[in-house]
Amino acid sequence: MMKDDRQAVARSRWLMPLFCLGLGGVVLLAGWLGGQLESGVYGLVVMAVFGLVLLLLGGRSETIRGLTTGRDERFAQIDLRATAATGLVLITTVIVAWLVEIARGHSGEPYSWLGAIGGFAYIIAVAFFRWRG
Repeated sequence: MMKDDRQAVARSRWLMPLFCLGLGGVVLLAGWLGGQLESGVYGLVVMAVFGLVLLLLGGRSETIRGLTTGRDERFAQIDLRATAATGLVLITTVIVAWLVEIARGHSGEPYSWLGAIGGFAYIIAVAFFRWRG
């Protein structure tokens, strides 16, 4: 019974919009605590509008359903390729930003840490998937 309840929640059309609203609340809180209330309110509004778009278009758009509740094998493969492409873009961006900071005579922080964490995560993931499969 509990597994059915979890699956029902995961397939609910309200899950992602509520998640967006909750994340927007976290952004608002962080902005408020950091003395940047205007940025926090802006973040909340952006996340709330995004959640509303997901809610309103979720029943009409196959792409939005695939991003939220309508996962099948085809969309799982699309998601895997999109995640890999995103990782490549982020890794390239971190390396370029680190090089720019070094060229400016700075320490390269925080890009050196981000690059090290990304590289370490990649090595661990390769080892894990090699061991598992």
